[in-house]
Amino acid sequence: MMTAQATYHEPVLLQQSVEALVIDPQGTYVDATFGGGGHSRAILARLGAQGALIAFDRDADARANAPIDPRFTLVASDFRWVANQLRFLGKWPVDGLLADLGVSSHQFDTPERGFSFRFDAPLDMRMNQGAKRSAADLLNTLDEADLAKIFKDYGEVAQARRAARAIVAERARASIATTGQLAALLRPLARRGDEHGFLAQVFQALRIAVNDELGALRQLLHDSARMIRPGGRLVVISYHSLEDRLVKNWMRAGNMEGHEQKDLYGNSLRPFSPVGGKAVQASEEEMDRNPRARSARMRTATRR
Repeated sequence: MMTAQATYHEPVLLQQSVEALVIDPQGTYVDATFGGGGHSRAILARLGAQGALIAFDRDADARANAPIDPRFTLVASDFRWVANQLRFLGKWPVDGLLADLGVSSHQFDTPERGFSFRFDAPLDMRMNQGAKRSAADLLNTLDEADLAKIFKDYGEVAQARRAARAIVAERARASIATTGQLAALLRPLARRGDEHGFLAQVFQALRIAVNDELGALRQLLHDSARMIRPGGRLVVISYHSLEDRLVKNWMRAGNMEGHEQKDLYGNSLRPFSPVGGKAVQASEEEMDRNPRARSARMRTATRR
């Protein structure tokens, strides 16, 4: 029988990520993206009596999934502030950090959250329901150039300028308030047969902009060099090339651009060493069971 947590969100690459993360059962670990708690529960199952896990999530809905365990702490916070929170809690440094990026199944499947064009619902897309700016706010206030940049940079939308122009023209007549309105407006711009993919790119771009997802990821990666002790692990699961590129560059080069720097003696200045070569992907069996796993890429690095 499916548990409430599995209904909320089925964790991707569960065993692979937890095995890569937990190298000391008595250590202290971070689950930066708690969600349904699947990864957290698997981590706790591998920890000993002295182990500890601190999890983070900015979505109020996720807090109902918190396990009752003296080794577990859930912090209601965006993961960009993990470093500050760990210092406040006196949990510094940690032995490893796991981040399963993107949107939970619960967020996608709850119509009123506005993440999906499968429903006609308010254009919200806020992961933190207390945040001030929604997707509708962006669509109805940003100028054409800024909207086009969001679609191009965050969604790699081929018709970014045309989409932005159509939105600006439409909102001059009436505000764009729902996912259904936006989908109906933009669907004619897609290539025949690619309507779903086109809308997915646009919605992804808006979601990333609303939640500053790439900014938060950059901050988390940068701070990971200070948070994780030498020998500890950084494990990140990403779902699109924009995220994966940042993660790969950081692990391989120590910066987001991917330009490795060396000292006067030719030694690399990167704080992490990648574990393995290519990113780990889900098996065909997992993809069949959980279609969201199809785009997942997991990368692991050890703190030097």
